[in-house]
Amino acid sequence: MLISHETPISYLNESRSYNDYDYALCHLFETHPKYYSFFKSSLTLGREVLLDNSIFELKTAFDPDKYAEYINDLNPTYYIAPDVLEDSKATVESFKSFKSKYPDLPGLCIGAVQGKTYQDIVECYKFMSENADYIAISFDFSWYQQIGLAMSKDPTLVKLERMSTGRQTLIKLLQENGIWNHSKPHHLLGNSLPQEMKAYKNMPSIRSVDTSNPVVAGINNIRYIADYGMTCKPSVMLADLIDIELNSDQKKDIEYNVDMYRGLTY
Repeated sequence: MLISHETPISYLNESRSYNDYDYALCHLFETHPKYYSFFKSSLTLGREVLLDNSIFELKTAFDPDKYAEYINDLNPTYYIAPDVLEDSKATVESFKSFKSKYPDLPGLCIGAVQGKTYQDIVECYKFMSENADYIAISFDFSWYQQIGLAMSKDPTLVKLERMSTGRQTLIKLLQENGIWNHSKPHHLLGNSLPQEMKAYKNMPSIRSVDTSNPVVAGINNIRYIADYGMTCKPSVMLADLIDIELNSDQKKDIEYNVDMYRGLTY
């Protein structure tokens, strides 16, 4: 599985040593020219670049017209089509509208699955399976709180555990019900807890994952529990730490965590 961890600008060059590909948040292009230049440079080096529409950070997809301009300018390997959080029908319509208006964008198109119920998610998944080049599945559907299992009594950790086990259950259901498309690559959008990744070691159709989890934890001087993962998760988003200058301890903690994360994945 290809792994990428979003990283502050000051450490982006070093991130190429631990990232299999580079994951870009489109909204940061607007305010951080050095950030944009890094991904442009990555492409000249022959690295894969996945461009995200920043819906997790903005809560709504980046402006579609500006997004299309950035896709044309950057020429990423992949880009995530504009979607609508937990709204299956609106996501399908957004995908159709974007592809209709911009049919010749460079790069492969990733369709993000959305929905509030299993049936919603299935319908959206089927559409993306037929129309997108690549299928993405989020880590934080609210539906996971209904189907996920949790061992902890800590309310905060319970929510994280249910997200982690909930996505595993969703993927298992899609496979058991004959809906999962084994011939198409899948991308996992984020992680609640890194130990979730142990469940996907023998699933070649899950091609990639992105998560800032090891980096944000390292910035907060939190180290993974070796061969296990984490029992907590800092609430701050990496995008809000994009300008931070890292000290030596933070760098060591980040590097330790990304090594431990890779061990959980392989």
